[in-house]
Amino acid sequence: MSSVAEKLAKKSSKKSSTKQVRLKLVYVDFWSAVKMSFLAAVAIAIVTVVFFFLVFTVLEAVGVFDSVNSLYSEVAGSNQDLAGIFNIGRVMGFAVVVAILNLIVVTVLGAISAGLYNLAVKISGGLLVGFTNQ
Repeated sequence: MSSVAEKLAKKSSKKSSTKQVRLKLVYVDFWSAVKMSFLAAVAIAIVTVVFFFLVFTVLEAVGVFDSVNSLYSEVAGSNQDLAGIFNIGRVMGFAVVVAILNLIVVTVLGAISAGLYNLAVKISGGLLVGFTNQ
């Protein structure tokens, strides 16, 4: 029994009413890939900062930091206040640092992916993509 890919590759004997086009993707523009990965990274960075803010707000409202602070005081036997360490300024600063690092990493990964695809196309011949007009 033939696979789905083989069935799609065979030309149909009946004429279809839709126009079918089969193209090979043989090149990805490097700078376009960098720009698209940068835009995706900006969206991920915004989501990261909002996520950190929401998690901190919820944990503070529930009282998790107070419980952890009292537990730390009992176990360590010191009077250090963990609320001074985990305040909104430091948490949001950490979130911004993580977002900036994520921005750089995702952009570089997009550039590397485009370059590797362009190198792999020389060996494999490209990716066959089919389009239909419906």
